[in-house]
Amino acid sequence: MSELLPLLLFVGAVMVLLLGYSVAFSLAGTGLIFAAIGTMTGHFDPVFLEAVPNRLFGIMNNETLIAVPLFVFMGVMLEKSRIAEELLDAMALLFGPLRGGLGISVTLVGMLLAASTGIVGATVVTMGLLSLPTMLRRGYDPRVAAGTICASGTLGQIIPPSIVLVLLGDVISSAYQQAQIDQGIFSPETVTVGDLFLGALLPGLMLVGAYILYLIFKSITSPESVPAIPKEERDAVENLGARVLKALVPPILLIGLVLGSILGGLATPTEAASVGAVGAILLAIVRRSFSLTILKQVMKSTTEVSSMVFIILVGASIFSLVFRGYGGDDLVRDFLTDLPGGVVGAMIMVMLVIFLLGFFLDFIEITFVVVPIVAPILLTMGLDPVWLGIMFALNLQTSFLTPPFGFALFYLRGVAPASVSTMQIYRGVIPFILIQLAMLALLAGWPSLATWLPEVVYG
Repeated sequence: MSELLPLLLFVGAVMVLLLGYSVAFSLAGTGLIFAAIGTMTGHFDPVFLEAVPNRLFGIMNNETLIAVPLFVFMGVMLEKSRIAEELLDAMALLFGPLRGGLGISVTLVGMLLAASTGIVGATVVTMGLLSLPTMLRRGYDPRVAAGTICASGTLGQIIPPSIVLVLLGDVISSAYQQAQIDQGIFSPETVTVGDLFLGALLPGLMLVGAYILYLIFKSITSPESVPAIPKEERDAVENLGARVLKALVPPILLIGLVLGSILGGLATPTEAASVGAVGAILLAIVRRSFSLTILKQVMKSTTEVSSMVFIILVGASIFSLVFRGYGGDDLVRDFLTDLPGGVVGAMIMVMLVIFLLGFFLDFIEITFVVVPIVAPILLTMGLDPVWLGIMFALNLQTSFLTPPFGFALFYLRGVAPASVSTMQIYRGVIPFILIQLAMLALLAGWPSLATWLPEVVYG
């Protein structure tokens, strides 16, 4: 019976979440209820809950996590000040002469928004509102338009600097230290957010390149589904080059400054994020799109997202303590190590579970609840921590695209016009899901795609 309790705890938390209750309070409440039941029945030692204050203090004292509200602020400011809208218009005109050019511009702008915002929902909704009506008006196949927007919106999972990678980096770092302790190794070596940023750079750019190649393929095999912008419309635009440079260069410089300072070791993620937040304000001022009203809206959105992240982290910490108190980590370790195929079998099982959970839970819950349980076990089995973190991020990105429950599909459905059916959205993402799976297979077969750049830069 005692071996079933950790499983019942996990299933109970998922069931409560599916009923629609708040994630943070579902995790914390389920954990505390099971702790009370276990204490009364003698299956749980309440001494585990004494670690809760230290856990919460550690969360609030974690300098890396301060980067989260700062990155959110930067992304929301770029969105609210209409810098993203100007960028999309300029890129669309630049690639307009090409069939599929508008789709390519949406992919590239989605990549830049992903690098600045890092939140899947915000990027998909923004791209849906800005680009979907334009793509449909220009004669794009609704399936291609919807698929391109959903796929480019989920790039926030993998393109640095990403909030997902910031949170994953912190959790993977703790898991790596725990794995070393479990193996009796006491080393100052650790995994940083910068390592994950570098590790994600090459797979992320390859993914963007694969999306663009698919759109080029569509322009050859089905040119009517991805038409070019009419020549008269392009010729009516004055000073196209200057307009493109004005819209494109400042955001790229800002993102390059933030990312370059982290990768070059000149600044911590938190310091670089603060530069990004101030830089976004300066960009809005220079473009005369800054006002106190916009600042209030940005601060409100930042507070909402940041509060959600940290309260979920608090609930997940309580849940994980109770799960460990029931011996759940030992149960998971025994299960994974006994699987046929050794570390390969264990990795496949974990990836499958995370993929399925991605249908129902956001990346924050999976990062704070599931990853701390399975990552130390997989790292003890000899897997590289940077490669493991990138595989998790890519897996979640694929899950968020997959019908019928992918989060990105729901976000786009919420802003898409009635003329675009749900089935068209589902069909549109299928080619991009296949690209994602191919990228996962490549990364699984060649881990150096994720590990090479960190080794070159940091040695």
